[in-house]
Amino acid sequence: MTVITKEDLIQSIQDSLQYISYYHPPDFIRGVAEAYEREESPAARDAMAQILINSRMCAEGHRPICQDTGIVNVFLSVGMGVRFESDVSLDDMINEGVRRAYNLPENVLRASVLSDPAGKRTNTKDNTPAIIHTEIVPGDKVEVRVAAKGGGSEAKAKFVMLNPSDSIVDWVIKTVPTMGAGWCPPGMLGIGIGGTAEKAMLMAKRALMDPIDIQDLQEKGPGNRVEELRLEIFDKVNALGIGAQGLGGLTTVMDVKILDYPTHAANLPVAMIPNCAATRHAHFTLDGSGPAELEVPNIDDWPSITWEAGPNARRVNLDTVTKDEMKEWQPGETVLLSGKMLTGRDAAHKRIRDEGLPDGVDLKGRFIYYVGPVDPVGDEVVGPAGPTTATRMDGFTEMMLEDTGILGMIGKAERGPIAIDAIRKHEAVYLMAVGGAAFLVSKAIRSARVVAFEDLGMEAIHEFEVEDMPVTVAVDSRGESVHITGPREWQGKIGKIPLTEA
Repeated sequence: MTVITKEDLIQSIQDSLQYISYYHPPDFIRGVAEAYEREESPAARDAMAQILINSRMCAEGHRPICQDTGIVNVFLSVGMGVRFESDVSLDDMINEGVRRAYNLPENVLRASVLSDPAGKRTNTKDNTPAIIHTEIVPGDKVEVRVAAKGGGSEAKAKFVMLNPSDSIVDWVIKTVPTMGAGWCPPGMLGIGIGGTAEKAMLMAKRALMDPIDIQDLQEKGPGNRVEELRLEIFDKVNALGIGAQGLGGLTTVMDVKILDYPTHAANLPVAMIPNCAATRHAHFTLDGSGPAELEVPNIDDWPSITWEAGPNARRVNLDTVTKDEMKEWQPGETVLLSGKMLTGRDAAHKRIRDEGLPDGVDLKGRFIYYVGPVDPVGDEVVGPAGPTTATRMDGFTEMMLEDTGILGMIGKAERGPIAIDAIRKHEAVYLMAVGGAAFLVSKAIRSARVVAFEDLGMEAIHEFEVEDMPVTVAVDSRGESVHITGPREWQGKIGKIPLTEA
């Protein structure tokens, strides 16, 4: 009988969550580095360079890869010969590990979990509770898989109940473009086939915790139908030309992982969940000998890449910029921002809509950055502060442009039709920062202070002063979007999938 102590499990969960907050899995780094070397799209290559540089900085500095430090997912395989020495439940032990990990003073992680999701949506302050799946298996050990799943990629989860004669590949190729770029490609697709609706979703999530090995499969060739599907979907999704951050390019996914399960004769349930450029997971085994020991990766595993804005990058002073200047900005152009900007996400936008702007806050002529930063540690002015998915603010865009007088917005991924229409109408702009490069972005922030809605925590309105913060013109003042033109251009260049009307 193997005895696992309460403290060993708690410590292992804490350590693993800290570990994955700043260490990408080595297979993921290799995958991005290889995609970077192959990439022919300058915009996508630039985005992957920022992701790789950010990843190395986080590994060296032990700070989060992304400001969205995720919702915790834990898969436990508990051997029948295991006994837990504890006065609390298995779930309680895991949640205590989460609580300690997210509040560790030397590397505070952002608390993103809200209770009462259909009501007051109150932050739990410590990122608990985790999403826990437990199975009882033969053996005398506990196998643990821990992941921190970003909200942007989780929001793109898809499920369909196909007819048995329908094509899974056709559904995937039709569905992936509808996901936009809010899941921060390049990443992975986890697909669950069969079982029931909930089983398919669970398999899709679990599949994402396996290592990237599509190149090995390409070399040896498929040995079964699932492997055939992996190769076909991998090739056809990349042929869509979506590319890194949705800017258009050769690599959208670095692997496609599939798990399947027997299903009812009348059904073909299929689930698909993407993993983003902040892919974070760790696997460990507890055998009664103490807490898990996680191997520290070699920093030489990260490629030595430098990033420069280039001689044609446009420098912009946010404190003096005008609409006339903005009319000169071109889609896809690199812009370096300096000066003061304000921040705001979903909760702040909703409060502005319902209650108006608080005293002392004036957005006229300003830019707003969609971000919920990590708390600073040490001498930081702010923790990792990468962009959040901009489409969540689409419904507020007309109101913000009309009522508050903002000039532009900064976020990640594409904007939808209602936001683009509002941008065109008001001759505003939308700028895109790279999702998955949060620590790198934070280095451009010279000062930060909360100016309103402090009770909202990470969703409060901050004022940032930035210097040479790199962004891309994603929607110009005429309403042209690089997230429409870029993928279409690269789908045409790749030439494996017929172009359709936009």
